[in-house]
Amino acid sequence: MENAIKDWRGRSYRPGPVPADRVRMFRLALAAMAAISPLQYGYAALLAKEGTGLTLLAVWIACQAAGALPALHLVRRRRLDVRACLAAGAVLSGLGLAMAALSPASLVGYALLGGLGAGLVYGVCGEVVSSWYPERPAARVGLITGAFGYGAVPLLVWTGIAPGATTAAFLVCAVLATAVIATAARHLRLPPLLWWPGDVDPRTHALDAARLRTSPEAVKQFGPAQALRTRTLPALALILTCAGAVSLFDVIVVAGTGTWGALALLVALNGAGRSVAMRAAELYGRRRVLAAVFGSLALGQVLLAVAVQNAAGGVPLWLGAVAAGLGGGAFYPLLASLVRELFGTERATEIHAVVYSAKAVAGVVAVALALMPPGAALLAAAALAALPALATPRLRIPGLPATIPL
Repeated sequence: MENAIKDWRGRSYRPGPVPADRVRMFRLALAAMAAISPLQYGYAALLAKEGTGLTLLAVWIACQAAGALPALHLVRRRRLDVRACLAAGAVLSGLGLAMAALSPASLVGYALLGGLGAGLVYGVCGEVVSSWYPERPAARVGLITGAFGYGAVPLLVWTGIAPGATTAAFLVCAVLATAVIATAARHLRLPPLLWWPGDVDPRTHALDAARLRTSPEAVKQFGPAQALRTRTLPALALILTCAGAVSLFDVIVVAGTGTWGALALLVALNGAGRSVAMRAAELYGRRRVLAAVFGSLALGQVLLAVAVQNAAGGVPLWLGAVAAGLGGGAFYPLLASLVRELFGTERATEIHAVVYSAKAVAGVVAVALALMPPGAALLAAAALAALPALATPRLRIPGLPATIPL
């Protein structure tokens, strides 16, 4: 390919100038992700109750997780324009938030339209940011997915101070989401194929010994079909299902205590913990940090169980919110970056979208936990969080002989 260079593994790059608006595109993507946060965390905390509300939340999660995959596939192959995709996401997300305010039991409005809209925004923003920051895609995507976590905090604080203002708060969020995502649609775009920032030598970057120690390269560049034939991809999907279910269930549990400060802290840490975990992963390795994240999530369930069973609230509740918050969001970008480590970078976004679609099952499991007695549900959640904590260190890079140590 003209002007393309290759590294020691044969991966091709086309170095070029860094556009002046790259930082602005990152910030707009971050704002768009924050704008769709109330659809998940706001609804889960404020409107999802037993029965219909929980069912709608599960349907929303299924639509959000499933909607990201086809949109991402079409955008990445340049068959669907970023602007058109985000414009549709702006309209659908705004309608979803408005319907959540005016008719919380709306299947078509909130669950279907809102879920699909959030899926479009989530998938496309992640693809755009990772494409413009190929030298550190995991860290940058971790920052914008963090906004998807803590973006609902202002809504939770507002409704905690004025409980009667929930409808008005969701309507304001609907207007803001439509405006912010529409603005992002005007400016976000994909770089040229194989683009690499001209101020970073890709061959030197590929040989960085410190980076390779904590983030080893995949044996080869896998495609989605090849990844599906490995044992590793189903394991990642199962890990995301377990952790995703526990993470969402915690929001419902803490909201049920009526302690809005603890709820806001939980959601804020759910988002902020993602960027902290990504930085730690660059220093200590993704699998070690991911196992620690799941351990924190499991500990949070035990502390929340103590608070709920003894009606203690107080210290156990706040400590549980901290532990569950730090563990309940950080695994999402860590798993996304682990996909790059295990399957290569060329098709990593599409492969991760397959893993992320397991979130649809996680929503169903979270609803099932929410319908159980709180004490038993939290102990079951602790077991679900402990399972990936034990499994993560044993994940292998596909293609390596079994005689090579982990």
